[in-house]
Amino acid sequence: LAMPNQTEVSDFILLGLTDLRGLQHFFFISFLLLYLTTLLGNGAIVTMVISEPQLHTPMYFFLGNLSCLDIFYSTVTVPKMLTGFLFGHQPISFGGCLAQLHFFHFLGSTEAVLLATMAYDRYVAICYPLRYALVMSPQTCLLLALASWSIGFVHAMMHSVMTSQLNFCGHNHIHHFFCDIKPLLNLACSSTSLNMTLLNVVTTFIALGPFILIVLSYLYIISFLFYKVRSHEERWKPFSTCASHLTIVAMLYIPVLFNYTPPSSGSSPKRDVHVSLMYSAVTPALNPLIYTLRNQEVRSALKKSLGRKL
Repeated sequence: LAMPNQTEVSDFILLGLTDLRGLQHFFFISFLLLYLTTLLGNGAIVTMVISEPQLHTPMYFFLGNLSCLDIFYSTVTVPKMLTGFLFGHQPISFGGCLAQLHFFHFLGSTEAVLLATMAYDRYVAICYPLRYALVMSPQTCLLLALASWSIGFVHAMMHSVMTSQLNFCGHNHIHHFFCDIKPLLNLACSSTSLNMTLLNVVTTFIALGPFILIVLSYLYIISFLFYKVRSHEERWKPFSTCASHLTIVAMLYIPVLFNYTPPSSGSSPKRDVHVSLMYSAVTPALNPLIYTLRNQEVRSALKKSLGRKL
């Protein structure tokens, strides 16, 4: 049985990215700009998807969900990290730490499942264009989005409940810019073997499951285009709508697979920090750029909505 939560350590200190004063100011400006880009870019996409009738399609409904996720996702870690650059090491309460851990994993795993849903949407659109409207009905899209958010929530809940049962009695310095699971487990005084198993089995499944679905969807799409579509132009058009999705998949998955797949114990804390930085601060800022640069419909909708405001 888990012991009652005798947390002798009532708060933790986030050590952040660097102690070098000169670097801290440079990092502060860089990450503030990235964060503002995330908020503005993703905010613009959400606004467009809601306000432009031409974007009321399953593909953009999921893109709107992805942009919402990215706004929340970077808000979980980046503001705290920015205050760390300005004021040095950041104290965070035990409750605050658990909340940060919960939301980080909730939004991160939701994003992984959502990317698989988006791959399925592309698969139906390209391989079964005539049945697309029927298969991806508004009800189906809503259910798929709800399922993505629910899976993420349940997955994060397991981690936060399990972590809240641990005892922390010694060091309270976290070598990270936010409360992630592995740095916290390193500080626990009680046994973390069950937590480690959960991290290695469930989190790997949450990361790899959607990844396998994405790969399968694209294998089907590619074989369909090569065997069924004769002209080069007609092959290229579906590929260009998939290119932005594939870029985002690569940007999320390469770091995640580095960080969370076993053996979780053998990785270096410093590398974990750099990799986390990639998908919590950099990727959310780049997603809207990737989608708008590669996508004609989003660009014309953006011009239309800007034209109205000017």
